[in-house]
Amino acid sequence: MSTATGHSHPQGGRSRFPLLVVGAIGVVFGDIGTSPLYALKEVFSSAHPMPLDEANLLGALSLIFWTLAVVVTAKYLVLIMRADNHGEGGILALLALVVRLTRRNRRLRYVLGLLGVFGATLFYGDAVITPAISVLSAVEGLEVIAPQLHPFVVPVSLTVLIGLFVIQAFGTGRVGAFFGPMTALWFLTIGVLGALSIVETPSVLAAVQPSYAYHFFADHPLISFIALGAVVLAVTGTEALYADMGHFGRGPIRVAWVCIVWPALLLNYFGQGALLLRQPAAVENPFYLLAPGWFLAPLVVLATCATVIASQAVISGAFSLTQQAIQLGLLPRMRIAHTSAREGGQIYISLVNWLLLIGVVFLVLEFRSSSGLAAAYGMAVTGAMMIDTLLVGAVMVLLWRWPRPLAAAIVGVLLLIDMTFFAANALKFLAGGWLPLLIALALFTVLTTWRRGRQLLIARKKQRAVGRDDFIRLMADDVPRVPGTAVFLTGDREIIPGALLHNLKHNKVLHERIVFLTVKVEDVPYVADAECAEIKDLGKNFYRVLLRYGFMQQPDIPRGLELCGKVGLPFEMMETTFVLGRDTVIPTREPGMALWREHIFAWMTRNAATARDFFRIPAGRVIELGSQIEI
Repeated sequence: MSTATGHSHPQGGRSRFPLLVVGAIGVVFGDIGTSPLYALKEVFSSAHPMPLDEANLLGALSLIFWTLAVVVTAKYLVLIMRADNHGEGGILALLALVVRLTRRNRRLRYVLGLLGVFGATLFYGDAVITPAISVLSAVEGLEVIAPQLHPFVVPVSLTVLIGLFVIQAFGTGRVGAFFGPMTALWFLTIGVLGALSIVETPSVLAAVQPSYAYHFFADHPLISFIALGAVVLAVTGTEALYADMGHFGRGPIRVAWVCIVWPALLLNYFGQGALLLRQPAAVENPFYLLAPGWFLAPLVVLATCATVIASQAVISGAFSLTQQAIQLGLLPRMRIAHTSAREGGQIYISLVNWLLLIGVVFLVLEFRSSSGLAAAYGMAVTGAMMIDTLLVGAVMVLLWRWPRPLAAAIVGVLLLIDMTFFAANALKFLAGGWLPLLIALALFTVLTTWRRGRQLLIARKKQRAVGRDDFIRLMADDVPRVPGTAVFLTGDREIIPGALLHNLKHNKVLHERIVFLTVKVEDVPYVADAECAEIKDLGKNFYRVLLRYGFMQQPDIPRGLELCGKVGLPFEMMETTFVLGRDTVIPTREPGMALWREHIFAWMTRNAATARDFFRIPAGRVIELGSQIEI
């Protein structure tokens, strides 16, 4: 998924490897890198806190250690990152791969498809919560500097967040160059602070033994189960490891994690634990209280920068996920602005940006602290983890051809871990856990309504369609032709577009050359230029043109027609007219969808970006003809 830096596929050999590692530190690990601000604190100061004593503290640290080892390192970096879709990762890339693998099993494809779509909607819940909880947790350092600064935490957080969303329209290319070095400084700082504390109380390192985690559960089964809802906060952002694989590559991400990020996180968590062994009262904010008094103000500034970077990566990820959803037919067309002439990954979607800002501002004003938001955070993370596990299980069997018992055993173990974390977070449902699920369910309804509505719309068009071959054979010779080329966009290559029939009905003529153009988005991330254009001569100066794009690409019809010239069908843009149909959907009580869903679909159709804008067709070369269709 595209992120703030706009990296393209990692090519260029070893000379770029260090730069990719630094870039991955800034983009991939921004979210998980800021979790020490609140994760351990929530274990002992949440609504259902664990009693703070040495055994419980070491048990919690042991859980965090092994959660990072199993969930992040083993599951995501070793296993799931192998399930790439032509080098790309992320929930929709994985979904597209699974859909391709299950074409022969419609029922399995349908079930896994719904799961994948729901997993994608969970990311939007995460994209709303991450900026709010991250920036709040950083700015709360003001209270540590001086308790009287408490009233300023929410206003300062809102100022930072609003500023972050406002600058999105201008692109983040220049700022993005600082993401990697700034986040590297962040990891160095938190690692050093943790190490200095560990030196004072080295006994805390005993928590690496899994026996402490075992006794943590054995001695307090109920309260330790509840504590898992806070422990999972240590692995927020793991989806980014997979989603950004296409931009940095497996190698740089794995090296960044093993050599820099993971050690820094462990040093800081164990450093906080050492501090709490010495000073239990520091549970109020163990992260900031690790720092000497003179370093508190710089640390607050650095933490705020780190959380802004983490938020930026999530926001850019939401833009990219939306673009992929549009390409895969899950959302209506939206206006997508490219904020960099050099980097295709830097995009801006105004509607998504402002909806995210509204959600983030609401959360800050409603919950007013990172502890309040912590209850809402885990549901989206653990839900997405479960769906990733199920989808990669299908890849194990259908693509990697692993023995089914082995695949079932691995998926079973991972699902047990994921479901345990999800169940622990479900206990916080009423305290805020409902929020990401509500967002996901609302978006799931929107995405499935759009997909089902498009299916119904296409079916209604086919009912009154005229066959392409019959039309060319019976009518083409009897209609006057005028100079120039007319391009008609059509989703079905076997029927005559309604726009052509309307044009013929009103103008009584056809252009000298007629092109039926279909844009097809493949279930691979990129389609090479050499494979983009396919042309078929239908006779009588009628042509069928198919332009193929990957779900990570933005269709560009004028450029696609230029490629047609290289394979035998040249276009002169000033002599070409694009005739586009624009459908007005009329909801009815006929079988298809519930009436309320049909009204939602009709509203989305009315407000979708025009084909002219989305496909970058020159405005002066377009004629639009409308029609009404009942569904």
